[in-house]
Amino acid sequence: MGAMSDAYNQLIEATIEHLEALRSRGVRYVPVSPETLQSLAAAPRVAPGPVPVAQQSPVKPAAAPVTRPVVVAAPPARVVPAAPAIVGDQVSTPAPVLTGQAKVAAFAALRQRVMGCVKCSHLAAARKNVVFGVGSIDAELMFVGEAPGAEEDLQGEPFVGKAGQLLTRIIQTMGLTRQTVYIGNILKCRPDTPNQPTGNRKPTPEEMKVCFPYLQEQIDLIRPKVLVALGATAMEGLLGKPVYITKIRGQWQSFRGIPLMPTYHPAYLLRNQNPIEKRRVWEDMLQVMEKLQMPISEKQRNYFRQAAG
Repeated sequence: MGAMSDAYNQLIEATIEHLEALRSRGVRYVPVSPETLQSLAAAPRVAPGPVPVAQQSPVKPAAAPVTRPVVVAAPPARVVPAAPAIVGDQVSTPAPVLTGQAKVAAFAALRQRVMGCVKCSHLAAARKNVVFGVGSIDAELMFVGEAPGAEEDLQGEPFVGKAGQLLTRIIQTMGLTRQTVYIGNILKCRPDTPNQPTGNRKPTPEEMKVCFPYLQEQIDLIRPKVLVALGATAMEGLLGKPVYITKIRGQWQSFRGIPLMPTYHPAYLLRNQNPIEKRRVWEDMLQVMEKLQMPISEKQRNYFRQAAG
């Protein structure tokens, strides 16, 4: 009974810490799906029995799960502040680390909030689907792109068009899969293109500022060991300022203490078929593999080298 009690108490503590972190960022309500509540209700509980008066806690037992938003109240502070990280010109404090069922529940709650977001009314009115992200929530490697395109908006999944197919081949050449990494975007909705049936446009700074907290929560929950920014707009969204991707590509940066590798967007490689550019992107991926201490074969090290030379 003691082991079950400890595990359940750790789950409750982690959930409370996550709610407190949301409250500190101004979130007042967290929508919870019936499936999430059911999974939480299935967690092991302490067997009922009399508790001596001297050991009784002033906190009331948890109520039975209900299918309504959870109000993020103001409980006593339980989180020890982490060292702040500088993001662009902003100082940000990382959220508590969650694991197991608490992490799954927090990610499901975040997904539900994102899927119903209408903060950018013009994007919400034009979109077909919200593109939340795809992959493992325990991934060591996370790719960050710009925004969904037409194909992504149609399917509700990031990087599924021609650029996405190229990204998938890059990931596979690294010895990974889309299921073992995580892929997300700065924007969760396709930038609208009024009176323009095809094509894409760059997200505005205002749109990125509104949507970025969702990506930040994803990163805080996943806790990847390495981030890869695909293109200048992804870097601008992460760092909060414009960048020249040609100047910083291949040079390690940092986001909230996580190593960040800037590289070209796959769409750039589709426009520029020069083997030299392909080799540059692949050298960036080799650096990522080394940072993750992944095995690298001679064949992998030599991809595009002869063609580029």
